[in-house]
Amino acid sequence: MIGQFGVGFYSAFLVADTVVVTTKHNDDEQYVWESQGSGSFTVRREVDGEPLGRGTKVTLFLKEDQLQYLEERRLKDLVKKHSEFISYPIYLWVEKTTDKEVSDDEKEETKKEEEGNVEEVDEDEEKKSKKKKKVKEVTHEWELINKQKPIWLRKPEEVTKEEYCSFYKSLTNDWEDPLHWKHFSVEGQLEFKAILFVPKRAPFDLFDVRKKLNNIRLYVRRVFIMDNCKELIPEYLGFVKGVVDSDDLPLNISREMLQQNKILKVIRKNLVKKCIEMFYEIAENKEDYAKFYEAFSKNIKLGVVEDSQNRAKLADLLRFYSTKSGDEMSSLKDYVTRMKGGQKEIYCITGESKKAVENSPFLERLKKKGYEVLFMVDAIDEYMVAQLKEYDGKKLVSATKEGLKLEEESEEEKKRREQKKKSFENLCKVIKDILGDRVEKVVVSDRIVDSPCCLVTGEYGWTANMERIMKGQALRDTSMSAYMSSKKIMEINPDHPIMEELRKRAEADKNDKSVRDLVMLLYETALLSSGFSLDDPNSFAARIHRMLKLGLNIDEEETPADEEMPPLEEGETRESKMEEVD
Repeated sequence: MIGQFGVGFYSAFLVADTVVVTTKHNDDEQYVWESQGSGSFTVRREVDGEPLGRGTKVTLFLKEDQLQYLEERRLKDLVKKHSEFISYPIYLWVEKTTDKEVSDDEKEETKKEEEGNVEEVDEDEEKKSKKKKKVKEVTHEWELINKQKPIWLRKPEEVTKEEYCSFYKSLTNDWEDPLHWKHFSVEGQLEFKAILFVPKRAPFDLFDVRKKLNNIRLYVRRVFIMDNCKELIPEYLGFVKGVVDSDDLPLNISREMLQQNKILKVIRKNLVKKCIEMFYEIAENKEDYAKFYEAFSKNIKLGVVEDSQNRAKLADLLRFYSTKSGDEMSSLKDYVTRMKGGQKEIYCITGESKKAVENSPFLERLKKKGYEVLFMVDAIDEYMVAQLKEYDGKKLVSATKEGLKLEEESEEEKKRREQKKKSFENLCKVIKDILGDRVEKVVVSDRIVDSPCCLVTGEYGWTANMERIMKGQALRDTSMSAYMSSKKIMEINPDHPIMEELRKRAEADKNDKSVRDLVMLLYETALLSSGFSLDDPNSFAARIHRMLKLGLNIDEEETPADEEMPPLEEGETRESKMEEVD
């Protein structure tokens, strides 16, 4: 039967016990086809039935468990989903209830009986006496369901803005007009027509894995096929809504066939290309792009991470705050045009917020030298920078990692730095001995100006911000942090008075308690200023309280020595004015 009548017609037996088809041709008699889906059918000439005149009528006798298909709402939803845009009008016999005002007949009759007695009647009383009651009136009529026309079949110049907005609202149930749209057709080896829309705002469940992955509806010859085909558009473009109508796909295509179909890959490639073109069009209007970027910046960054083929094009759509951009966001292209002469790298810093990074100690030398630094304060920026290693031939360099090299120094500057490095070698060794495994090494820094010290991470490991993000993962793999967490490198500022005083004390007596206390305090404050979290906040708070008491000349009883402190070199520990903090 499927071979004779097709899959679409045979699906009627999924809901019906019996299917009756009555048909009449202009030049022939009226015939009836009847079957119960058991493999056999009967055809007879109809003599006593209602004459059709011309055409075909299909009657379904529904199964007991399929009576939902008699409900008006269910039928309307089916037609709207699958056949809203077909060229043939679809009418449904609907029931409508209206409120009708009817006069009170009983009061009218009593009035007629009392006509003999003539009395003056007050106007208000007369109005009250003529009260009308409302009665619900039920009517039946044929209602056209598929009113929406497939505007994608028309030329873009023939469709008005109002028609695009009306179509978008009916397609998505959004109450707002779209921010932008793109209407196009692809011709050649494959032909299809499409309209893509960008909403004004992001849905609250934009990255919810439980919702359907895309909002592109696939039609074949204006008949709806599906709206959740993962192969049609990548995940990062899941916010784009629209329709794709192809005449090259068969109507009865299955999901399995669709996944293997080469046509779908061609459609996907073209849709991604047109989406990026549409984003570039939005970027031409500064105000519209600001709205777009606020809503969908994470999607663009996710595209940079996942779509290696279009990474360069998507990189041009990125916007960041920087040390020179003020309150406006800047593109990578604008950054490159503002680069200093001889600058070969793009400097950036990742962090929790703009406020947290703009006064970071990592930027002190860069700011002094006049270099612009990009602020990357989205959690996804960490993943994005790992993939977007360069832009326009210029490498992206993190200001928080080791190996930061600025412009070439003069011979005099190099000589001066070497002297400083040599004079602080002993202090570096003392600090390393005190901190032990907390840091990998201690070196003299050339990136900080005003801060006494900072903690940088290895070039290929996690930054402090990435470590914070990974610790915040509810279902994180703790084994991963063992080898990805970078060993911290402490960089000290040789020009800072605190470091100079510490150097003198360490040279006088490296086992001085005050040296150990100051080093621990500097390490913990550097942890905070560099974006790390404290392993033991209570210990840090106790040190600060002790420093406050010493500053206020408040006497306190002696406390036991810090058992966790690593032992220094042999020799008796000398008493000092500063008591041990822990």
